Amino acid sequence: MTLLVERFLLHLKAQRNFSRNTVKAYQFDLGEFTAYAAANKASSPAALDRALMRGYISMVSGRKVSRNTLLRKISAVRSFIAYLLETGQLETDPFDLITIPKKEKRLPRFLTEGEVGKLQDYNAPEQVEAQEKTYYFALRDYALFELVYSSGLRRSEAAGLNVGDLDLFSGFVRVMGKGSRERLVPVGEKALAALRAYLATRPKPLPHGLPLFLNHKNGRLTGAGIALVFKKMARRARFARPMNPHAVRHSFATHLLDRGCDLKSVQEMLGHKNLQTTEIYTHVSLERLKEVYDKAHPRAKK
Repeated sequence: MTLLVERFLLHLKAQRNFSRNTVKAYQFDLGEFTAYAAANKASSPAALDRALMRGYISMVSGRKVSRNTLLRKISAVRSFIAYLLETGQLETDPFDLITIPKKEKRLPRFLTEGEVGKLQDYNAPEQVEAQEKTYYFALRDYALFELVYSSGLRRSEAAGLNVGDLDLFSGFVRVMGKGSRERLVPVGEKALAALRAYLATRPKPLPHGLPLFLNHKNGRLTGAGIALVFKKMARRARFARPMNPHAVRHSFATHLLDRGCDLKSVQEMLGHKNLQTTEIYTHVSLERLKEVYDKAHPRAKK
């Protein structure tokens, strides 16, 4: 079974162009599944029956993981089963007649515009440098935050950027998103100014292939490193609740919709494959709904 899983993972990378992180997640989940199958003496595709699938779902559910984690694991196994069916190594789908739980619909956490302003004020490079004289990354951190908020990048996308991906003149950044789908996203003036200030501190020349954001060892700042940067910025701004790069990405989408941007444009900028994924942001704020109502209804105001 292990060999079949390896072939399937290779298929995801070579044929379906899945990202490295997605393939890694599939590898972990399928490793767990094959271990469960082996423990239940199911060492070949023919032994993957409905009873085994029910038992696996029950085992994972018993750990009291979140519903979305459960669904992610089931999805990995179902994709593997689909591959076995497609390649003729399995004749019937063992997931037939099995009811799969529905995905939880949780509204994304986002910052208000006031909270974004507070983050910017408390993390202004001149203020950080004056208070933390041994911290040398204030310009980098500020530029990173401004870019993620201005362009709605995932932390992995921001980590993967090279100098050549940023066009300071036209105001666009080239992003490699999920499934290796490339997109161009606008960058706002404040973010461009912060990026120029940061890049001015970098040794010249700056080859296009160099990482855009560097760590203390002059290597590429990783996604985990970006998360730590944002956590530190939230502490400086005295935030009571946690703040991470994804919350800033959610804020980007929410604030665009608040100010009248259409959903299709937000989808393209976020790099969502399906519009349904973007529709979660239509929760927007009650203030926006009230504003539209006040403008449209003849009896809304005196």
